[in-house]
Amino acid sequence: MPVLNRIAAYAPEMAEWRQHLHAHPELTFECHETAAFVAARLREFGVDEIHEGIAKTGIVAIINGRAPGPTIGLRADMDALPLTEITGLPYASQNPGKMHACGHDGHTTMLLGAARYLAETRNFAGRVALI
Repeated sequence: MPVLNRIAAYAPEMAEWRQHLHAHPELTFECHETAAFVAARLREFGVDEIHEGIAKTGIVAIINGRAPGPTIGLRADMDALPLTEITGLPYASQNPGKMHACGHDGHTTMLLGAARYLAETRNFAGRVALI
């Protein structure tokens, strides 16, 4: 299946991930629930390694390709801002005074989508570090 078709098939689930992350924002170095959510998804995808608790709540996961090669890194922020959300969205922040106002919920979701694709296909040489 072509990459775009495969990623498009993930879209409904990715929308759920983003809305969950958006509704449960956490500030820098306080992203315990966010990190747990991300680590759980990475385990579901079958990544090769997960290193948690980096700088309190950071995660690095490793996906090995089918052959030896270089290591590349893909990175996303997980933290939110100390703002009150007044959007009225059904998935608006449930944490008073905290909001994903600059897209980190989307960035994290995109990285999870890439992680899923890479872990399922492993159609590359080398390793990918998800940071």
